Amino acid sequence: MRKTLLTISITSLIATSALFSTQASAVDGLSANVAATNNYLWRGLEQTGGASAISGGVDYSASSGFYIGTWASNASWGDMKTELDLYAGFGGNISDSVSYDIGFIYFGYPDSVSGDAAFSEVYANFSFDALTLGVAVLADADGADAGDSTYTSADYSFAVATDAELALHIGSYSGDFSTDSVDVGVSISKNGFTFGLSKTDYDDDLDSDDVKFYVSYAVDIDL
Repeated sequence: MRKTLLTISITSLIATSALFSTQASAVDGLSANVAATNNYLWRGLEQTGGASAISGGVDYSASSGFYIGTWASNASWGDMKTELDLYAGFGGNISDSVSYDIGFIYFGYPDSVSGDAAFSEVYANFSFDALTLGVAVLADADGADAGDSTYTSADYSFAVATDAELALHIGSYSGDFSTDSVDVGVSISKNGFTFGLSKTDYDDDLDSDDVKFYVSYAVDIDL
């Protein structure tokens, strides 16, 4: 999915994102995004076994604040090799310093042999200047009930140099349909490039004691 909370792209620091926020533009229109990373992370967990990933998506946003889009990436866990996500939501400004983003996202794995890996969440993000607080709650999954998992996160970003931004992240994933874990991260972004570090305490992650790093490059395209 296009996990772009604040300025972090295709990582779990959004969003780790990102997991997840897509701000509606000021005018109606289509846009696309393409990105590459050496390590696709989601909520601190590797989605490609530490290998590189190529991703891309298309979004439509309206001046009303409504948006809808899709995002795809290669993946490598379980029996799937592809991730295809669909999402829609509504965002806007409450004041000059406070904004919100509320929506629904479907995480799909079309080449999964078992066919039971897909799930969906409803999410809400609220930004207060440089601080964004988010929550995502399970809506539907095979063998699980709505509300069986919750991911809460806090992200803070600030300028550190000309056109560069430093972002800090912490997230907690809990519930019956979750990894019951906490992930933390830091990243710096400039001109489409992002370098970040991420760590999770998930017990089933063989590398949970290791700090994972990633380098990504993302491009947004107006259509």
